[in-house]
Amino acid sequence: MKKEPQAKTLRIGDLARKTGCSVPTIRYYEEVGLLPRAARRTSGQRAYDASAAQVLGFIRRCRDFGFSVKEVRSLISFTDGRSRACLDARDVAQEHLKTVRGRMLQLMELERSLSRYVSACSSLCADGPAPGCTILEDLGLAGEAAARQGCCR
Repeated sequence: MKKEPQAKTLRIGDLARKTGCSVPTIRYYEEVGLLPRAARRTSGQRAYDASAAQVLGFIRRCRDFGFSVKEVRSLISFTDGRSRACLDARDVAQEHLKTVRGRMLQLMELERSLSRYVSACSSLCADGPAPGCTILEDLGLAGEAAARQGCCR
């Protein structure tokens, strides 16, 4: 017979409310091994100890910073008591920083392109028919149809 977890445990719904995570997210983090598997009550309900809220808070903060599940798993592994260098955690964060900077460059290019599309539409065809819109043409959606209808460019 299973032993009932101690009274100072949290049900998954209570953990969700306490941490701001959804119940499916908590289950997912448990499934992929970021959050340790909860003990089970005799009723089968999950019973999380107080440390689960702390770990979940850490996971949420990492995810807010855009760390992947793999990166979060790596960062969590640095807290397991084994002798690990702080530089190992720094290296994970530094690699993620490179990724973030690369995405920022992509977003800046996207912003420039969209700005050009909007400006071209405003100056060339804002009052024209939608199929002839320069934005649709630039995005490749209007294609031949816009050309046949006499694009407003």
